[in-house]
Amino acid sequence: MNWTTRLQQITATLLTASLISLAGWGASASPVQASAAPAPTPPQGCSTGDHGLLKGLQKAHQGAEAQPLVFSDVEFLSSDTGRAAGNGFLIGTSDGGCHFQKIYEGQWNFRQMDFPDNVHGWALAAVKDGQANYLIRTADGGSTWTRLSNKAVTFESVEFLDSSKGFGYNRNSTYYTNDGGESWSLIKTPANTRGAYFTSRNSGWAAVVVPGSGYQIMRTADGGANWKRMLNVPYADPSYGQLYANASQVYAVLYGGSGMSQTSYSVYGSSNAGVSWTRVIAQETAGGGPAPGSGAATVKKGPASGTPGNMVLIGKTTAFLAGYQPAAEEVGVGLTKNNGRTWSNQKAVPGFGGVISFTDHNRGWLAVRGMNSSTLYVTKDAGATWTARFSFENTGQ
Repeated sequence: MNWTTRLQQITATLLTASLISLAGWGASASPVQASAAPAPTPPQGCSTGDHGLLKGLQKAHQGAEAQPLVFSDVEFLSSDTGRAAGNGFLIGTSDGGCHFQKIYEGQWNFRQMDFPDNVHGWALAAVKDGQANYLIRTADGGSTWTRLSNKAVTFESVEFLDSSKGFGYNRNSTYYTNDGGESWSLIKTPANTRGAYFTSRNSGWAAVVVPGSGYQIMRTADGGANWKRMLNVPYADPSYGQLYANASQVYAVLYGGSGMSQTSYSVYGSSNAGVSWTRVIAQETAGGGPAPGSGAATVKKGPASGTPGNMVLIGKTTAFLAGYQPAAEEVGVGLTKNNGRTWSNQKAVPGFGGVISFTDHNRGWLAVRGMNSSTLYVTKDAGATWTARFSFENTGQ
């Protein structure tokens, strides 16, 4: 809805106070203190639309030659507190999306971000419309950012365990830092690694391609000094894998071919740290060919019957996967709550791509990019229904 300038100022002031006092936003409270604070009571009448934020930036990004404002990443620390970022902005909420605050507006186009607590955060971001990614860091919840090096980084994603320890990933290599990203050391991974994931400095997983043969999923328990093969997946032309782990839960998303806006892929899951595996998804497409692996799968299609997006693991049994199909203009979420024995692809929403963030077995967020809009959706029922909470509309004028 359209608010007056005065109402915007009052709301922003009240929300800022709520964010700082109740959620530790940009304050020096420890993660434990921030998460233990009582959640604010959601105000009556949750706002929708663009919440009156970023009007100037949005106007500058409209028109035939302009790049519209779009969400590139979303991350929630709890059902109430989270952030969403895009090209030149970072917004946040502390009341489950009823109201949002502008945290940052400036030169950084965010590609991916990670906040291990409500104060410290890192992001891969480009300067305006540039292609090179830089690693930037905040110590005040995202209001100000510092570039850690004048050199661009090759990382495709970063993930931090706390305010100092974290990992940087690209398809071939994994790096580790224990000083907040000031310096990085290469972790030894197997030859032909094409995707890795570490849950601690010692415990990690790697997807290894064996040309003409398939994929191998390998595990280390000593920081990369030694690796043990946990799974063989036959496939004639292996290329890339994405790995996710949370305690004993492990998932491997293994890519097949792509063509005609279609992607073939398989998802393998383990509930016992790789001792045994279930072929959960085996999506074969006309344009991408057969899915990697063999044998029966729980389902033959992933969410939106499209390309897999990011995955989120909750607890010991639950996993969510995003999927998108540009040709059909659909973005969806699929899930299991029993380690892959059953899988449900939920109803899709319009869009060309999306990123998910779930905080428990049912509550989550979906940031969607569309042709003429970009929208943040929230779900309270594991993606069975979605409610729009924030949206940018591109009028083209």
